[in-house]
Amino acid sequence: METKQNKSLTIITIVAMMFLYAMISFVTNLAAPVGKIWGASFEDPAQAERMGMLGNLFNFLAYLIMGIPAGNILAKRGYKRTALLAIFLGFIGISVQWLSGVLDSFYVYLFGALLGGFCVCMLNTVVNPMLNLLGGGGNRGNQLNMVGGTLNSLSASLTPMLVGALVGQSLAGKEIDDVNIVLYIAMAVFALIYLIIRLTPIAEPEGAGQNITYERTPWAFRHLTLGVIAIFFYVGVEIGIPATLISYLTPKVGFAAAGFIAGRYWILMLIGRFIGSAIGGKVSSRNMVIVVASVAIALMVGAMIIGDSIMVKSIVQGEVIDVPLASTLLVLCGLCTSVMWTSIFNMATEGLGKYTAKASGIFMMMVVGGGIVPYIQSVIAAHDCLVSYIVPVVSVAFILYYAIWGSKNVNKDIKID
Repeated sequence: METKQNKSLTIITIVAMMFLYAMISFVTNLAAPVGKIWGASFEDPAQAERMGMLGNLFNFLAYLIMGIPAGNILAKRGYKRTALLAIFLGFIGISVQWLSGVLDSFYVYLFGALLGGFCVCMLNTVVNPMLNLLGGGGNRGNQLNMVGGTLNSLSASLTPMLVGALVGQSLAGKEIDDVNIVLYIAMAVFALIYLIIRLTPIAEPEGAGQNITYERTPWAFRHLTLGVIAIFFYVGVEIGIPATLISYLTPKVGFAAAGFIAGRYWILMLIGRFIGSAIGGKVSSRNMVIVVASVAIALMVGAMIIGDSIMVKSIVQGEVIDVPLASTLLVLCGLCTSVMWTSIFNMATEGLGKYTAKASGIFMMMVVGGGIVPYIQSVIAAHDCLVSYIVPVVSVAFILYYAIWGSKNVNKDIKID
């Protein structure tokens, strides 16, 4: 991407996008553990599991509602204004979640989760294409997104651990007030980042915020259409694996320990994205996804087969405890899912030119899979947690298909001015 902005401004813009990347995972990964606290108030275990995932569902339902509008706002208002509006919505969403504890209302919490989803949808709409364009697309664009994803994973790994440490081993008798400190931190960070972005001169891509004529819709590109389906399944896999892992381990080791073990999944995503950012300039997105998708399927199938038959030692909060080997295999999936998001986005938007902003909105719309797929998995998990992993196995199988065949741009003949 050619730009009239100088190199220093470009660096400032990249750093600003990295901070936004971290906030996306913080808000997203707050929904599942906080939702489980609310879910614990329901006496029936199956109902508690389903209701506990409703916050996560509402958080991702926002993508379906806001995806296309976010892309339109980005195309008309530019990257900076879209980011500022997103941060404002994030502050309001976290504030409403805090208010739900004051009012003791599960439905107010769900509304707050929905507003938080609006925020992360718009932030994703901004940061992914922005970093891809700043990197000039291709492997370099994917590499920048990998670096941002590293910060995203760091934030994601700390969130369930922090909530678990505040709540303790058991969910019994716990209320939303027990995690108020996390909500206060989130509100403070949103306020600070709003000021930083407001005062930062963001380097807008050429044509952003201007009236552009579109001869067709982004749906005309087959690799984008299949890409948004792939991202629907991917986000469901990313959220569903650790969320169900907490449910699987809680009866065995307690909620706090389960949260710490699940947190290792996000730490491995951090490590995987760090590795991906190091090799992203040399290894194509397609090859990355083919390898990690194949390994992820093998790990999940292995966990389902082994079940509770093999136990291993694990150090959790300074104590050595016995955990199923299956949980370790599921945690290792974090290495595999780490590079999928940016790689799928990179493949899906490659060669779209001026259609990238609108395509990003469509792409974000399908992130609703992060709510729908885990909810479907939770229905099965209410009866058998390990059997429920058939849902992410099938999802990753489609992602593997996309990387091998569906990501090829067969519409190169479409002229893009």
